Amino acid sequence: MTGPNPGSGAGSVESRTSWIVACVALAVLTMSYGGPLVTVVALKPIAAEFNTTRSAPALAISLTYIGAGLGGIAMGWLAERIGIRVVVMGCGSMIGAGLLISSFGGLWQLYACNLLLVGLLGAAGMFAPLMTYVTRWFDHRRGSAIALISSGQYVAGAVWPSVFQFGIDEAGWRWTMFGFGLLTMLVIVPLAAIFLHPPPVPPQEGSAYAGPAVGKRVLGLPANVVMAMLASAVFCCCVTMSMPLAHMVAFCSDIGIKPAHGAIMLSVLLGSAFISRQFWGWLADRMGGLKTILFASTGQAVAMAGFLMTQDEVGLFTISAAFGLGFGGLIPGYVLAIRDLFPASEASWRIPLVLFPGSLGMAVGGWLAGAMYDAYGFYGPAFAIGVLFNFFNLLLIGALVIRHRAARLAPVPG
Repeated sequence: MTGPNPGSGAGSVESRTSWIVACVALAVLTMSYGGPLVTVVALKPIAAEFNTTRSAPALAISLTYIGAGLGGIAMGWLAERIGIRVVVMGCGSMIGAGLLISSFGGLWQLYACNLLLVGLLGAAGMFAPLMTYVTRWFDHRRGSAIALISSGQYVAGAVWPSVFQFGIDEAGWRWTMFGFGLLTMLVIVPLAAIFLHPPPVPPQEGSAYAGPAVGKRVLGLPANVVMAMLASAVFCCCVTMSMPLAHMVAFCSDIGIKPAHGAIMLSVLLGSAFISRQFWGWLADRMGGLKTILFASTGQAVAMAGFLMTQDEVGLFTISAAFGLGFGGLIPGYVLAIRDLFPASEASWRIPLVLFPGSLGMAVGGWLAGAMYDAYGFYGPAFAIGVLFNFFNLLLIGALVIRHRAARLAPVPG
């Protein structure tokens, strides 16, 4: 039996096992997020092979996010009843199967597999259910744990694009997709079977672990109003976030930068997001989720505007790193805000419901950037729309931060 971590208070649920579980969750998410990246890196070759516009394969990426968001709500409910281990094993198998089938088919097979297998029955069981699961292993350093496991997207982005680009150059996108689908099943299923144990039994309501009491107003508003504001803010910031993620390699090749360098640039962007996310997690443990979102979103908006101002390769590498530094704090901030503001007993459905619009935002942003490129012939208008969506995000989160500050300063009734 493992003892508590140094620094954990009496009665803390945290232990060495908590961090082992978090690291395994990070590895699982790193593999699952690699699935859509195959299509991201192969965007132009797929469009060329199928003799279609660039927005056509970009739609497959969007369908993955839509499926993942829709399925995440149901998978969170299912994980509460049959356990996260079974859910992750099954969903990891579906991601692998979806990539294997897509590698043999045409554009419509790519759409169907990304929506149903990679998204709805695959990635849906990964992010939101794993985030909810891991938060139940932590109380004192929950923000740091969330930051670590949610970095799976950025570890995937730092590792896989260059690997995929090499595979596409050497063997083509179909064999690259097939090989990664097989690898996904061989890694995720055993990890989940061995390490994803049931979380600790929750302490009594009212503890720091359990969160606020059920039925209370949040920041002076009905709880569901605050949740709707968070969900709308997630949608807006994810529209902005997805544009460089889905189109970086294609954007670079359009302005004379080699696709291999574009893949490295995407890796730099997501690698910097991984590094910064650990800082954001540490900071979130000290100032809370809402302020973390506000500062991180401001950084993302400034960096997104930077994509409109330069096409120099060195400048774009710098802006890509800055973009990663900014958006690295967003999703951990939302998850921590939900755990701070709402009861722990409601986390299994509130977290996926709030994050679902984020999946829609990722889908809309990736598709919209491709559609606007097809209409205008360059990415400037799409990036400008991304800045506008980020502004709306700041308005929503700023309003919640102001109410949170007012609630903290209000006198306690005697």
